[in-house]
This record gives sequence, C-alpha cells and structure tokens, in this order.
Amino acid sequence: MSKRILVVLSEYGYWGEELVGPVEAFDARGYQVTFMTPTGKRAQALPPSLDADYIDPPLGRSVTTRDMARRAAELDASDRLDNPLSLQSLVPERPYYSALNHLREVEDYHRRLDSALTDLVSGFDALVIVGGSGPIVDLANNERLHEVVLGFVAADKPILAECYGVAVLAFARDLESRTSLLWGKHVTGHPKEYDYKDGTGFIGVEFNMGPPPYPLEYILRDATGPDGAFHGNVGKETSVIVDHPFVTARSTPDSELGGRKLVEVLEDGLRRYGW
Repeated sequence: MSKRILVVLSEYGYWGEELVGPVEAFDARGYQVTFMTPTGKRAQALPPSLDADYIDPPLGRSVTTRDMARRAAELDASDRLDNPLSLQSLVPERPYYSALNHLREVEDYHRRLDSALTDLVSGFDALVIVGGSGPIVDLANNERLHEVVLGFVAADKPILAECYGVAVLAFARDLESRTSLLWGKHVTGHPKEYDYKDGTGFIGVEFNMGPPPYPLEYILRDATGPDGAFHGNVGKETSVIVDHPFVTARSTPDSELGGRKLVEVLEDGLRRYGW
C-alpha cells in the first residue's frame, strides 16, 4: 500500500520550491498526497518564489532556477491544490477559559478532539508543513495545527517542517507541561543571517512588514534546550536535520533533500541525519 502524506499550506503564501521539493519526492514513490489549509481556502505561491530573476536580499543571488520556477508555477496553477481539507472544519477549537460552562465545554472539546485526531492521524503516514513567509501568519501559532502535530508525535509518525514552518514544532506543546516538543532535539531552520531586513511579504496583505516578526533561530535555540541544538549551517548550501520523528529543513534549497529524507524515514527507518 502506498504511503499517504498530509501536506499543510499557509493561506498567506508558501514558497514554491518548498512545496515542489517534497511533493516531487513523494510522487516519485507513488505516495498519495493530500493538502490542507487553515480554513480550506486554496493556497497560493508567493510571487518571488516563481521568479528566477528575484534576488534574495540576504544571499545576494537568486535562489530559484528557471527550471524550478517553471515547475513551481505549474504545480501552483494545477488543480492539485484545489479543494484542500479545512483544518478549521476538522479539528475543534479549545474554548476560552471565560466560557460560562467552561468545565463541560473543555470535556466536550477533548472528546471531539480525540475523535478528530484519531480519524485524521490514522489516515496518513506523515505530516509536512511547507515553509515560506505565510506560515508566520496562520500556521505558527495555530492551536488546531498544534494539536495535529501532537497527534502525529503521539502516533510516532514523522513530521517534515521547512523554513518558517519549523516554528509550528517549537510552539506545539501539551498544555499540562507546556514543554516544547523540540526539547532535547536537534533541528535546523531559518537562521538569523538569512532573515530579511525588509520586505517580508504575504499573499492578500498589502503592507510591508519589514523583517520577520520573530527571529526563528532564537526561538529554536530556546525550544531545543541544553540537551538539543539548533544547526543553522550558515554558508553551507543545504541544511536538513533528522531527529526522529522530526525532519527539519532550513530553507528553499533544502526542500528536495528534506523530501528525500522523509522518504528514507518512512521506507528505511532513518532516525538521525545531519548532526
């Protein structure tokens, strides 16, 4: 039976290559790929990620080849991204503590959550959180997505997170302990040196945020704790870390390798790579 992969995309823009890389690796193995967004709205690629002439400010060069721009544009325009699953529809929302009948509402929430996660997690072999600037807006602090991540971890199923999608792993935590899932783990992610100083952009939002609203590297360094580590691998062309059940990819050039490593985790039992 072919593997089934759940791919989560931001509705505020994903980076083209960071979707193409994993999806092409999965397609090559005959995996079934299902897409999901926060509210079921169709995801769109960030325009710079489809432009081979766009110069990435921190690196001072294009990070998208003409061939990759073509492949990303074809996938972005295809009907594969139409009608994604809606996270909002599938996973309930935790009630506010100010709710009038809070205890009963929380009990009901946990019943519905357990049922939703059982159905969702059992239907897939792995979870992928695609990067780009969009995840900063609607994925990083999305409590519904945090619950999905916790569900996959509890089921010992692997998760690939790329670029700013790695923030989801740092923030996903059980409310009893509030400890990051990354505590004691080795991860990579967007390092401070590669962050924009200006021009962080989103689909459907007409303003210049300037730099990213948080330095992901600092968050990951804190989240991994004294027994884990953040690996920026600044100056190296690729940075992918496997510390089961997590596969983390730093940025755009790492998406193909990240996809291949997730395949190795699923098919060969890979548990450690890159550190």
